[in-house]
Amino acid sequence: MAEDSGQDKSEEPTGKRITDARKKGQIPRSKELDTFVSLMTGVIMLMFLGNGIVEGLMVLMKQQFQISRELIFDPNSTVLLFDQVLLDGILLIFPFGIVMMVMALMRPMMMGGWNVSMEAMQPKWSKFNPIKGFKRMFGMQGVIELLKALLKTSLILFVAKILYDIYLPEFMGLSNESVNSAIYHSADILMYCLLILSATLILLVVIDVPYQLWKYKKDMMMTKQEVKDEHKDSDGNPQVKGRIRQLQMAMAQGRMMNDVPNADVIVTNPTHFAVALKYDPNSSGAPVVLAKGTDLIAAQIRNIATGADVPLVAVPPLARALYYSTEIGEEIPAGLFLVVAQVLAYIFQLKAAKTGFGEKPSMPTDLKVPEEFRQS
Repeated sequence: MAEDSGQDKSEEPTGKRITDARKKGQIPRSKELDTFVSLMTGVIMLMFLGNGIVEGLMVLMKQQFQISRELIFDPNSTVLLFDQVLLDGILLIFPFGIVMMVMALMRPMMMGGWNVSMEAMQPKWSKFNPIKGFKRMFGMQGVIELLKALLKTSLILFVAKILYDIYLPEFMGLSNESVNSAIYHSADILMYCLLILSATLILLVVIDVPYQLWKYKKDMMMTKQEVKDEHKDSDGNPQVKGRIRQLQMAMAQGRMMNDVPNADVIVTNPTHFAVALKYDPNSSGAPVVLAKGTDLIAAQIRNIATGADVPLVAVPPLARALYYSTEIGEEIPAGLFLVVAQVLAYIFQLKAAKTGFGEKPSMPTDLKVPEEFRQS
């Protein structure tokens, strides 16, 4: 729709745009790079393994010409011989095939990376439309592909003509060599010619790879409207987001209230603030805030604590300091250690007195909250 409105694609592609394109199979690819890598790998491997493959094939051929008459007229032996020759032939070319297969798997990593797109695999009947086919054939992309094919053909023919002029005398001199020497010599000449012909494709690669990267980026560019629409889709409807936040807050509040009975003390304002604290003497950490709230939530915390027999201590400056300085699930700051320790000591003495150990303590009156934590 943005394209139909005539807007210019001036915006860089977003991450979502590129991800969606990869799902559709749209990634930068260079056929020239793939062809060049495959040919160079094949030729180089033949240069290293070619002599061994040729020698192995010659041995196989000699063996087949030396088969006894009895074996030839024995159907069972003939089948076994064929199986053996086939297996030996496969073993000869197996290293070459393995390297080529590995290269075929690694080749996509050079440009675009691995990408499996089920959407791209699905048949599209629009591709069988002859009218659209002619448009693609005579469109700009078709013209570019035609020019690349002409350039590739001209380049290979030009280099082949030069190699022909250089190696023709050497080829003509093969007739003066022995059969074995001529076979190996001609194989060497063929390998060098194939290597040079394959190497000439680097010129096409140097042109095609930057072009494909530029074209891919150009196709991925977005209009301002497309960017706005994508942000709108990603952010979602404000009302829906608000409802989600409400549900999240409700769930968090529910979990928080479930932790209140596990608290050691509830520090209150006493009516506007309530903070539930838990301290584990066996751990090396500081007291942790299990729940906190103001007004109605504070009242709910106090009601749950009262029902669970969790003591409430009214220390307004400390309640406000804890509420504003510490989030739920966090340890209290170091500056509040002393005053909180005094409150907890009072609570632990109070619990001990209820079980018959010691006298009922008095609430400390000299609780001082550091000035940097005081809230008005």
